[in-house]
Amino acid sequence: MATDIVEQLTNSLAKTGVVEVELSYKGQGRKLDDAQSVEEMVKEIQDFDDLQALRLEGNTIGVEAAKAIAKALETKSKFKRCYWSDMFTGRLRSEIPPALNALGDALMLAGARLTVLDLSDNAFGPDGVKGIERLLKSTACYTLQELRLNNCGMGIGGGKILAASLIQCHKKSSAEGAPLGLKVFVAGRNRLENDGATALAQAFQLMGSLEEVNMPQNGINHPGVTALAKAMQHNAGLRILNLNDNTFTEKGAIAMAQALKHLRSIQVINFGDCLVRPAGAIAIAETVSEGLPILKELNLSFGEITEEAALAVAQAVKNRDQLEKLDLNGNSLGEDGCKALQDAMEAMNIGDLLGSLSDDEGEPEDDADEDEDEEDDEDDEDVDEEEIEEEEEEEEEEESNDNKMSTPASASRPPDVSSFLSFPSPDKLLKLGAKRAMLIEQQVDVSDATKTADAFLKIASVYKEDNNEVKTAVLDSIDALLRKAFATPSFQGYNFVSSLLVLLGLLKSEDKVKPVLVVPGHLNALEHVVRQDYFPKDNVAVLQAFLSRNNKALESCGNARNSLQSTLQRVRSEG
Repeated sequence: MATDIVEQLTNSLAKTGVVEVELSYKGQGRKLDDAQSVEEMVKEIQDFDDLQALRLEGNTIGVEAAKAIAKALETKSKFKRCYWSDMFTGRLRSEIPPALNALGDALMLAGARLTVLDLSDNAFGPDGVKGIERLLKSTACYTLQELRLNNCGMGIGGGKILAASLIQCHKKSSAEGAPLGLKVFVAGRNRLENDGATALAQAFQLMGSLEEVNMPQNGINHPGVTALAKAMQHNAGLRILNLNDNTFTEKGAIAMAQALKHLRSIQVINFGDCLVRPAGAIAIAETVSEGLPILKELNLSFGEITEEAALAVAQAVKNRDQLEKLDLNGNSLGEDGCKALQDAMEAMNIGDLLGSLSDDEGEPEDDADEDEDEEDDEDDEDVDEEEIEEEEEEEEEEESNDNKMSTPASASRPPDVSSFLSFPSPDKLLKLGAKRAMLIEQQVDVSDATKTADAFLKIASVYKEDNNEVKTAVLDSIDALLRKAFATPSFQGYNFVSSLLVLLGLLKSEDKVKPVLVVPGHLNALEHVVRQDYFPKDNVAVLQAFLSRNNKALESCGNARNSLQSTLQRVRSEG
């Protein structure tokens, strides 16, 4: 009898079921340039009476196509979720704001109340944030619960615009008695740095509703971390806090440890690659031992933590019944320290919670050196964080293109050009003749920023300041190559700069790319490039930051480096 009742209930539920409320074109790789290309999609949207979600990920949408889609959304008052990540691949940066404005205006006109807005992996920069500024301030976003803007290249300017928009949205929604209660915020790999993070911290503190914050690899060091720590204290429901690959140092780590005392709902703490150092780790350990009852994961990897601090962390987690993982890999424990940590965890019957220690850096060489370095941390951290940000964007672009450092093979490529790029020399370049620029341009896959950077450095390596013929051949070839590259819609300018910095040894790479031997010609050619109209001026500040850092890779290029730095400063001030 009971079985019959359950069966009847199951059948009844199956019939009433959850009504499908989503249209998905995810991952279809469509190239949608104009209204005609989206006619079928528009009709499907128009015919979907109760549409609540639209997935456009993995397609590429032009301005006119976006406007046509937007027109179809103008009547969708029940619309709630925008899954619009990775939908501008190959588009010019200037195309993105009008496309976003059109879509946003349509949702506002429809009277939609959004819960999810996902625009990750669109690399639209500060202008892209301006494209959603009106939407974020409107009634359509008063109900927003998830905002995902991972890998969008927002920069400091975009971070400030975003923060101001969220603050305005909260202010206006509060006036109507239903304040913005954002729960999930994702904005990794965005070059937010201290100023962008500090601006967003003000919005976070005001809202106080966050449950998940993911802001890895943003070039944030202790001033920005401290601002975020203060803001997190006001978000008592926070469950996940991921600030991986930013640079805390002790000041930031201690501030964050204080903030954690207010977060009894926290389950995941990811401060890996954050240089928390021993004092920071001990402060965090004290907080863990005093509270955080439902902590599941603690990541303090690659933080220059020593044996004593690691043992303090281990002791702190022994009574955390829900802990599933402790990551202390890549620190400075040494062989004996690793064994001591493992033994301590085993003794407390929690050895299975300790992650691998295979990347331990070994015991620190000299505490005195660390003390001397402490004064330089602030400058180094700024650059390190920028490195991380650039690295992430480089990784993202590399992942999207699925390309590495190899030169593309092609049976039709002239062997002389191939020979030059394999083993560059001034003679080989000159022997390519008057059409050398065109031949090199044809040889290099300019849709791939990494390969373009590699080719640029190979050409620049033969630059001769005192030989006008070679100098002209180098600069003409570089101009032709880069002008074509930056004019190619799928070319990623930020990725080009990131790859360039990796190859020059100024930026770390997880792919273990071997840097080139830097010669003055590299910097001389780069000085020429940054003055050209094809080179985006928003990349100048990035180059300036890295070249101002003391780096052994540039020691042999003193005059060329100084000249490049002066030119970068001038170009930036003129811009």
